Formats: sequence, structure tokens, C-alpha cells
Amino acid sequence: MLDLLLAALAGAGAGFINAVVGSGTLISFPLLLAIGLPPVSANVTNNIGLVPGSFAGAYGYRRELRGQRRRVAWLVPASLAGGITGALLLLVLPPEVFSTVVPVLIGVALVMVLVQPRVQSALRRRRQRIATQRGVEHAVHDRFAAAVPVTAFTGVYGGYFGAAQGVLLLGSLGVVLDEDLQRLNALKNVLTGVVNLVAAVVFVVVAPGEIVWAVTGAVAVGALLGGLLGGRVGRRLPATVLRAVIVVVGVVAIVALLR
Repeated sequence: MLDLLLAALAGAGAGFINAVVGSGTLISFPLLLAIGLPPVSANVTNNIGLVPGSFAGAYGYRRELRGQRRRVAWLVPASLAGGITGALLLLVLPPEVFSTVVPVLIGVALVMVLVQPRVQSALRRRRQRIATQRGVEHAVHDRFAAAVPVTAFTGVYGGYFGAAQGVLLLGSLGVVLDEDLQRLNALKNVLTGVVNLVAAVVFVVVAPGEIVWAVTGAVAVGALLGGLLGGRVGRRLPATVLRAVIVVVGVVAIVALLR
């Protein structure tokens, strides 16, 4: 009973952080290990349990999602493909394969978040030139053409492990899309939710023996409540504060993963 209570609390913390920025897995995954779950089982159980929190966070950001239907339509298939690929990789590859790459990816994402305003300004000028020379539609397609592979790659990472998936996605999309950080965060919540959901389906179909359903349920309840609260809090943060939170969480993620 105590283990389930701890799992629910971990899910609540992870759901809250995932809605605000990402990296909630760094709370819930180590705790599932601490209560005795093997690594792969803990990863699979954690992934499935956090799905409700992801969509609760997206619901909390529903106002910021207005006007982004086209982006969602373009990027959700990329998240689906990436999530399936990453989930299958988790089941067939040794954990050491990504262990040295993950901290580097998060570090790159943090740099992207920090330089995002300057990069966006430069890209905005470039897109204005493109719009003038080739038409607005071509400029819009150029942005999506860059965002699709970025989203798919992040989906692979999210399906495989998921810690700091949100940081990586925010940093990447912030460079290729000319958009406010809070609106990107809303888009991030949808896309990471899709990755977690499709990875969960793969785990249920391919590796049901790795799932500890009682713990999954406890994490899911906590994540749902944490995601709803995180969605309400996160969208009220100024862009500068949100960017600072992203950097702090990302640095903590790198340190935790290296340790």
C-alpha cells in the first residue's frame, strides 16, 4: 500500500513538471526503481502511467492551442512514428546504446532554448524574404518541413526513455517555428502525450509481462491530477521565467542522467 501511495505521489510530481516543461520522468522513474521494479519494467510502467497526465496538461493549455490545428495535423503523425520506433528500440536494444547520447541531446536542447529569441528573429527575417520571393504558402511549408523530422526524432527518444523529452522538443521546435514559448509548450504537451500513448500501446501489445498494473494505475491517478494543476500554473508563467525553468530542469536532468 505504501508503494502505491509513493507511486501516486511520484506520478503527481511528474505530471505537474511535464505539463510545465517536461522531465517529470526523472521523478517517477527513479522512485519506481526504488520500490523494487526492474529497470525495463519501471520504464514501461512509468510510461503508461504518465499518459493521462500528458493529456491533462494539454487540456490545461487548450487556449494556447487555438489556431494550431494545422501544426497538430502535421506533427502528430511524426510523433506517432517516432514513438513507435522508440518503444520498439527499448525492447530490443541494450540500455547502454543511448546512455552517452541522452545528456548531449538535452544539453543541445538547453542551448536552443537560450538562443531561441535571437534565432527566431533571424528566421523571421529569412521567412519574410521567402514569402516575398515565393509566396506565403511556400514559407509556411518550409517551417513545417523542418519541424516534422525534429518532432519524429524527439518522438524516438520519448518512446525509448522520455526523460527531458519536453525540454528537447521545446528547444527544437523553438528554433524551427516562429512562435511564442507558451504556445509551443501547449503544442509540446500534445505531441509528448501522443508519443507516450503510442509507446504505451506498443508495450501493452508486445511486452505485457513488463507492466505492473497496480503501480501503473497509481501513477496514472497522480499524473492526471498533477497534469491538471501544472497546466493551470505553467500557462501563467512569463516567457522569461518559463525559459529559466526549462534551463534549470534540463541541467538537473543532465546531472541526474550522468550520475
